Amino acid sequence: MTALNAVHECNFIGGKWSAPVEGGGFNAISPSTGEHIALIGNSDRHDARLAVKAAGAGHAELSKLTNWERAELCLNIATQMELRREKLANILSLEQGKPLHAEAFPEVDAAIDGFRQASEMVKWLEGEFIPAQTPGKRVISFRQARGVYGIITPWNFPFCIPVEYLAPCLATGNGVVWVPSPSTALCAIELMKCIELAGLPDGAINLVIGPGNTVGDEVVTNPGVHAIGLTGSPDTGNIVARRGAGKPMVLELGGNGPFIVLDDADLERAAAAAAFGCFFNAGQVCAASGRILTTKKTHNKMVDLLVSEAKKIRVGLPLLSETMMGSLHNETVVARVENQISDAISQGAQLASGGHRLDVAGGSGLFFEPTILANVSHDALANTAETFGPLAPVVLCEDENHMMEMANASGQGLAMAVFTSNISKAFRFGEQLQSGLVNINSPTCYWELHIPFGGYSGKQSGVGRVGGKHMLQEVTQVKTITFDIN
Repeated sequence: MTALNAVHECNFIGGKWSAPVEGGGFNAISPSTGEHIALIGNSDRHDARLAVKAAGAGHAELSKLTNWERAELCLNIATQMELRREKLANILSLEQGKPLHAEAFPEVDAAIDGFRQASEMVKWLEGEFIPAQTPGKRVISFRQARGVYGIITPWNFPFCIPVEYLAPCLATGNGVVWVPSPSTALCAIELMKCIELAGLPDGAINLVIGPGNTVGDEVVTNPGVHAIGLTGSPDTGNIVARRGAGKPMVLELGGNGPFIVLDDADLERAAAAAAFGCFFNAGQVCAASGRILTTKKTHNKMVDLLVSEAKKIRVGLPLLSETMMGSLHNETVVARVENQISDAISQGAQLASGGHRLDVAGGSGLFFEPTILANVSHDALANTAETFGPLAPVVLCEDENHMMEMANASGQGLAMAVFTSNISKAFRFGEQLQSGLVNINSPTCYWELHIPFGGYSGKQSGVGRVGGKHMLQEVTQVKTITFDIN
């Protein structure tokens, strides 16, 4: 693979590319090959403050446009992304590690669709004419942009997740300061180039690349930022919630989704869905199938079927057409997977398949086998903590009630799945599971861009909802105007 040219002007502030004020930078490294692929500027609080100021001006200009005009801007971005689809997908594979054909192209296509959907839905963001008790009074309410939105996004879906925020914010007239994960900065830069060419007012969307504890913190705490959007870990979400207290927030904070297999389930179909939920994007998905709950009747058969599914997965360099699973993104993720496997085995689990790093020719040391663990203890980290890697822990439960209890005992409640052929049981679990999303006879990670997605109250998976009209509502506020016509 050929390394990309060095990047110096990595920030996009007020309609112009610029280098960080203080200078300095870091090397972007491909997780799949270990090669240095670009030099990225490293920003600080000063750059973030400039971006906040520019976003205020951008919001002022966007707010003058109609919903239809902002919808056209969203369509322009989608068109620019389509023109650069191949380049975007290749950079995504190179910098994030996911396979080009199996996952990178589909992510780019989904991100394009995200701008298209926002452009359509914002046209029907309607208000109300409210009857008044007082004679001669007329009352209307409608939705307005919140102002300047600070958006902080992770590395696992560096196109799709930002678009979940950027497209609704733009469509509704918010100015944006976007702080992406530095480890997928090239993806952010390439997406920003598409946005630049779409004809937005200067400052409408601003990109600042730098550490979360400085750049991200400045965006969260700055009084010029009126609302926050974050996809990240529960720990990061708690910090953001405290630092930005009082500001409206959408926080999507991950999960440890149980995949529940009832005794009447189609086990072959369930195993295929569970394997997808565990190994899609190498398990680096907030809605991944974190653990597979079975009874004694189904446990061994599910393990055998999962092993069979895992053996079908081709792990390799992400740009190869036959690759189905690429590398993990960094050493921290690999170490967490290894630790959870070791912990589970020490508590009596059996390693049914995988469990080790893979030596891929021309690759880095971040490739890992799709792994199946059987008879995982209820106290094992693989059952109680999010893995964020290619691990399928199979856990034995006493009965259906025990499954429900174990699923709801989790501190996280983002996405869960239930496999059953009984419609009554499907509704019972669907209604009683404490999760923002419950998929019946589908993987935990099944989701479409227009579907509401977010955590469950009382859990650690966040607040608010991304997805379609629900995100348009999150990034706007209701304004009411009364008229006295006497």
